Amino acid sequence: MFFTLVSFLIALAILIAIHEFGHFWIAQRLGVKVLRFSIGFGRPLLSWRRGADQTEYVIAAIPLGGYVKMLDERESDEPIPAAERDRAFNRQVLWKRAAIVVAGPLFNLLFAIIAYWGVFMAGDTGLKPVIGTVEPTSIAAEAGFQPGDQLLTVGERLTPSWEQALLALTVAAMDGQDLSIQVRDANQHLRDRLIPREALSGLTEEPKLLERLGVTPQRPVIPAVIGEVLPGEPAAEAGLQVGDRVRTVAGEPITAWRELVERVRQQAGQPLLLEIERPGVGVQQVTIRPRAVEVEGQMQGRIGAGVQARDDLMAAYLVRIEHGPLESLGLAFTKTYEMSALMLRMMGRMLIGEASIHNLSGPISIAETAGRSASYGLEAFMQFLAVVSISLGVLNLLPIPVLDGGHLMFYLIEWIKGSPVSENAMLQGQKVGFLLLAALMTLAFYVDLSRLLG
Repeated sequence: MFFTLVSFLIALAILIAIHEFGHFWIAQRLGVKVLRFSIGFGRPLLSWRRGADQTEYVIAAIPLGGYVKMLDERESDEPIPAAERDRAFNRQVLWKRAAIVVAGPLFNLLFAIIAYWGVFMAGDTGLKPVIGTVEPTSIAAEAGFQPGDQLLTVGERLTPSWEQALLALTVAAMDGQDLSIQVRDANQHLRDRLIPREALSGLTEEPKLLERLGVTPQRPVIPAVIGEVLPGEPAAEAGLQVGDRVRTVAGEPITAWRELVERVRQQAGQPLLLEIERPGVGVQQVTIRPRAVEVEGQMQGRIGAGVQARDDLMAAYLVRIEHGPLESLGLAFTKTYEMSALMLRMMGRMLIGEASIHNLSGPISIAETAGRSASYGLEAFMQFLAVVSISLGVLNLLPIPVLDGGHLMFYLIEWIKGSPVSENAMLQGQKVGFLLLAALMTLAFYVDLSRLLG
């Protein structure tokens, strides 16, 4: 929990600083005086001044945003000296004000490009897009997919990993066209599979796209060997030890760890007879009673034992994708554009009811993902930062008052009518914008809580 919280706060600080730095940097370059640069809201925890303008830099108590305060006659309690009036934000010509406002979201998108560029140059490790199981009568089964099929292309897109395959499938599901997928089957023959557009419609209503298609990725068979025994849990009380291989449960053979987990879950509070093979000792029988725990409203059995990790099992399922500097830069631009377009299309589909609100992620989900990606290493954390940075950039460009896009909308109206929007109209618009944002945040929290509570 502590690691997740720290990872979330670090991610927030980085992305907020990048966004606000965009406003700050362009404002200074265009001759506008910056009074304060703040990361967070509320009471300042740390502050200092520097530069010819003695700009105040602040780290505040509430890390859910930030702001850049510029010299502005509309917000000043005292008259601005005549010598500095030309440096006030409200005195700038329209294009300068628009450039300062749009700089924040653009810096978020620029950061995503840089992050992806670094990841692509360093090399991206992913899972090979090989199908493990196909559900009978599913969309995938009707399209002819078989266990062992490796996805090579989805439409026109190469899919060297499941990440690229899922992105391509998501985009195709929203395009509403017949989808051709080239695979290499288990016998190393090239095959073409076709999913008709009728089957693709509605696939974006839920986040579990592969599950709706009826396939699961191929995973290594992990032997049922005990790698960890938690003190005070049923496994420890029954005498299980690290290195024990579970051969049977209630007389039925066990060949993989997932089979053991499934049997234990089904026998909450009921005794189970295990046949184990212990190194240096031989075969033994152990009776264990799984402890009943509630998971998403259902009672499941747990014994407090973990699997023995084996890195070599994953080697055959991983693919390493590396690119040169120039190719990586092009791919970074393409990835940022595709993710931005996908987010806009998904938001549009949610507004008209063609996509589920469960595609939303609130602060709780983002925090969990921050902690999980940070635990996987720098590469995964940078990709997480890139995705969230794109989300911030795209969201802030929406024409909603109080967001950067709302200010740009007012500037567009000013350009068309030849005079600024009245203060009253801006105030009313900001009230509406605030209500829209509050409703969106409430909905995101609801989705997060519904996931947690099942």
